[in-house]
Amino acid sequence: MVRVLVYLAVFACLAFGAVWLADRPGEISVIWQGYRIDTSVAIGAIGVVLLAFLVLLAWAIIRFVFGLPSAFSLSSRARRRARGFEAVSRGMVAIGAGDPVAAGRYTGEARRFVPNEPLTLLLEAQTAQLTGNRAHAEAAFKAMLDRSETRVLGLRGLFVEAKRRGDMAAARAFADDAVRRSPSLAWANDALLDFHTNAGDWQAARTAVERRAALRLADKAEARRQRAVLLAAEALEARDKEPERALAAALEAVKLAPALTPAAALAGRMLAERGDVRKASKLLEAAWREAPHPDVAAAYLDVRLGDSALDRLNRAMTLSKLRPADPESVLVLAGAAIQAREFQKARDTLKPLLAGGASVRACLLMAELEEAEHGAAGRVREWLGRATRAPHDAAWVADGLVSDHWMPVSPITGRLDAFVWTVPPATLGSPPQALDDVLADLDDSTKLIEVKPESVTVVEPAAVVVSAPPKEEPKEEPKPAPAVPVEAKVEIKSEPAVKPEPEAQPAPVPKPAGAANSTASAAHGAVAREAVPPKPVIFPVPHAPDDPGPDEEPPGEPKKSGFRLFG
Repeated sequence: MVRVLVYLAVFACLAFGAVWLADRPGEISVIWQGYRIDTSVAIGAIGVVLLAFLVLLAWAIIRFVFGLPSAFSLSSRARRRARGFEAVSRGMVAIGAGDPVAAGRYTGEARRFVPNEPLTLLLEAQTAQLTGNRAHAEAAFKAMLDRSETRVLGLRGLFVEAKRRGDMAAARAFADDAVRRSPSLAWANDALLDFHTNAGDWQAARTAVERRAALRLADKAEARRQRAVLLAAEALEARDKEPERALAAALEAVKLAPALTPAAALAGRMLAERGDVRKASKLLEAAWREAPHPDVAAAYLDVRLGDSALDRLNRAMTLSKLRPADPESVLVLAGAAIQAREFQKARDTLKPLLAGGASVRACLLMAELEEAEHGAAGRVREWLGRATRAPHDAAWVADGLVSDHWMPVSPITGRLDAFVWTVPPATLGSPPQALDDVLADLDDSTKLIEVKPESVTVVEPAAVVVSAPPKEEPKEEPKPAPAVPVEAKVEIKSEPAVKPEPEAQPAPVPKPAGAANSTASAAHGAVAREAVPPKPVIFPVPHAPDDPGPDEEPPGEPKKSGFRLFG
């Protein structure tokens, strides 16, 4: 619209000028080189305009003639530049597709046509990385340091190459340099945080977390959680050397993250040691409401030293009322009841867990209950055997690692706040070693045969099998056992009870290669048992899950004692 108005204004001015000249006629005389030209003013004005147009046209022709070499040169450079950028584009696509041959060809073209472009250096470095030429890649990244627009990119590439060859000192130096040049780089700040946490420099790590939060590289909730984890790590490290600083750090960590169990348990224990029982109890109760955990329960039951078992039971009842439906509350209350010798209360407390599928800790509590109440070794053995097949309890899990204690950093990946209190998957590891130790204490003299799909080998008692003491043999020279395949029929019913074997052979029987392994697959992997003659062995379970059945012990078998889960 504006252009139309401008055009109309120009035409109006020209029309006005023409009318003005027509209304004011005049004469113009020009005498030059003996010639005289007489004309009107209007014709003279038209002649002046034509003369100016001809002059401009002549000047344009002269410039075009003299500018042809430069035009050809510019056109050639433009074509070369276009071909170079096309090679860069196709080279990046080849790198993304994983084609090192095409990437090398396009890198050569880009280096020939646009050698000084930053993208050419990047293409050259990534092609070297794709082909495995680390020295060439580092040379390309170092070349980027000489240019301001590619300096940070070069530092990133050198950082990656240093980490790849395991030079953490050089990698940290490159990350520091990158943060100094560009403080808002996310990768450099994350790398410095990882370096500080892996080195155990918790204060420097907290500074890095605060810088990331200030630059909005992490949200507020994540930054608060990370600060709490670092404070908890600092408190655990200073627990014995600087108790005052450890307590202050633990309290601040609990304030930032009330559900952080290690900080709450440590703060509660340290407050209890100082005699501040009321504050410790409130802190632990608040932590239990957020996240029930055995460490919090243990600190809460031990908040006042010298209390009787009945006092601990009352405290456990108070704690269980805060989260009555949580399995941890049931387990804590049952354990305290067993210690207080309130056996019926412990049995009634554990009954809901047993009905819904008892976990390892629930089975161990039932074994402890049977031993404390009845001293029945048969029932204890049955519950211990059931514990080996029970679902796992919650544990600290991070990056496929199951740990019995919390750590601020994953030892697998070095990630901060990686451990989570959860039930580990069934594929992670075997039953806890403490359970194997408990079972091994029942009969240390027994050696077991571990039946695997490929062979049968003799192993120490690290599996869940209990055998009766060997009977006294007549004083005769023992004969070696015949080498026969282990093909005893084993009928396994639901919740099998492990019965004592009738006899113990002096030596295990090796299994020949290629023998049938249906027994091993029916027992979910490897089944450990002693070598016995090929007789049918049946494991009946005629009782309810919470009643291990009659206390039947082989005659002359000594009672085992000393097994305790709590206390």
